[in-house]
Amino acid sequence: MGSGDARQRWADGVIRCKNESRRRNSFVRENQVDARVQPKNARAPVISVDEALARIVANVRRLPPREVALLDAVDRFAARDVSAGLSLPPFDNSSVDGYAVMAASCAIGTRLKVVGEQAAGPDLSLSIQPGEALRILTGAPLPAGADAVIMQEETEREGNEVLLKAEVRPGEFVRQRGGDVTEGQKLLAAGERVRTQTVALLAAQGMSSLQVGGEVQATVVSTGDELVAPGSPLRAGQIYESNSILLQAMLTKCGVDVVSVTHCQDRAEEIEAALRAGARCDVMVITGGVSVGAHDLVKPALAKIGATLDLWKVAVKPGKPFLFGRANECAVFGLPGNPISAFVTFLLFVRPAIFKLMGADDAELRLPESTARLRIAVHNDGARPHYVRGSLRHGSFTPVGLQESHALFGLSRSNALLLAPPGAEIAAGELVTVSTWE
Repeated sequence: MGSGDARQRWADGVIRCKNESRRRNSFVRENQVDARVQPKNARAPVISVDEALARIVANVRRLPPREVALLDAVDRFAARDVSAGLSLPPFDNSSVDGYAVMAASCAIGTRLKVVGEQAAGPDLSLSIQPGEALRILTGAPLPAGADAVIMQEETEREGNEVLLKAEVRPGEFVRQRGGDVTEGQKLLAAGERVRTQTVALLAAQGMSSLQVGGEVQATVVSTGDELVAPGSPLRAGQIYESNSILLQAMLTKCGVDVVSVTHCQDRAEEIEAALRAGARCDVMVITGGVSVGAHDLVKPALAKIGATLDLWKVAVKPGKPFLFGRANECAVFGLPGNPISAFVTFLLFVRPAIFKLMGADDAELRLPESTARLRIAVHNDGARPHYVRGSLRHGSFTPVGLQESHALFGLSRSNALLLAPPGAEIAAGELVTVSTWE
């Protein structure tokens, strides 16, 4: 490798690189990530990440809700508040196998007359009097008159009597009606994500379906003469196209129905036709062709299909050439052609918009955050905030691989982003906030 090439080696989980790059994009060096950046066009209008996100979310409307089977509601967003119509447990019941008793008539050495048995299932409407006990199994309804259960391990059966070998307190081993959930208690708020645990709670209420936000349909359009479909032979100057499968996977993970994926050569008519067809969906994600080069044909094509652009260029690294607009009812996102830029801008802008369409509340729009201790110093000498990719493990965050917009290996080993503001110098060992997506 030449003297200007970055060489990586792994040691003790820390990335080190020799021979610093002289280019002005970001790179990793000994014990440090340096995110230097100089805008290529300082006069081009750019807006902040927060402003861009606010404008995007404001321009996205929630889709009409739909009723789905409870299992299909997992990872969707509730369309309305859900309150309990049933107390849980719905009746007093035993938490153990044993004997239902009156605590006041119990003491160590007491013998009680066994007057019957209640198993889990239909309530036999049994009752006991002082000096009596009822054989009871876990989950079975408590008989009238009983206020406690003694475990069978603390008894000794003698014919139709039972000898008590432990003290009994009122309420012992009894699951009280409404002890978990009471009627009228809110179980789920509108806009809240439905989790696997949530559907268990709703099923326990007797629900078999749930109203959730609308289903989002999306199309992916990639552009570039240099791109070849995986599985095809490569010619000189060509690379395999990976953004489509990346974005399709990310959309699917968000719960989106991806109805089409199209790759276009750098031909205006081909791109225009693909965008016109894609505008029939709720969301269209375009990758490549959104910058200012001679072969960046997406903006003119969007104009020809009547799309309106709300923003173009965001102060973020990676991902400055990013656009958002609308083509009738379709939300249009133009992502950079470099895969890491496409990945980061999807997380920052496309994901929140999709969740808004799906009915998510504001708290669900941001990426989850965690606190971690930084293992390698991060410097950002540039003018844009830099999202550093890295690995979050056991409370530590380590930047991984080349911090450049084309470098897929580091991204493939990453599960978190660290935001390094312009001018930031974050020392190794400092506590930082990182965003996760899995």
